[in-house]
Amino acid sequence: MSKKNNLGKRRKQHEFDLKREKEEREKLAKKLHAKQSKMKVDSSDKKGKNKGKFKVGKKKVKTKLSALAKAKAAQAMEIDK
Repeated sequence: MSKKNNLGKRRKQHEFDLKREKEEREKLAKKLHAKQSKMKVDSSDKKGKNKGKFKVGKKKVKTKLSALAKAKAAQAMEIDK
C-alpha cells in the first residue's frame, strides 16, 4: 500500500481534524458569549408599556448661531453683493 492509502494515518488525521473543528467551535462560542455579556441593556426603564423596547438617546443639534458666527455670516453676505 502507498502512503496515501494508509488507513491508520487517515484515521488519525480525521480524528485530529474533528478535534480541531470542535476546539474552533468552542472558541467561537466562548467569544460570542463574551460579546453578549458586554452588551447589557439598562433594565431600569423597562416598566409598563416600555417593556421590550430600547431607549435610544438623540443627538442635540445646535440651531442658534453665536454672535461671532452671525457677524461672519453678515460679512460674507456683504462681500457677495
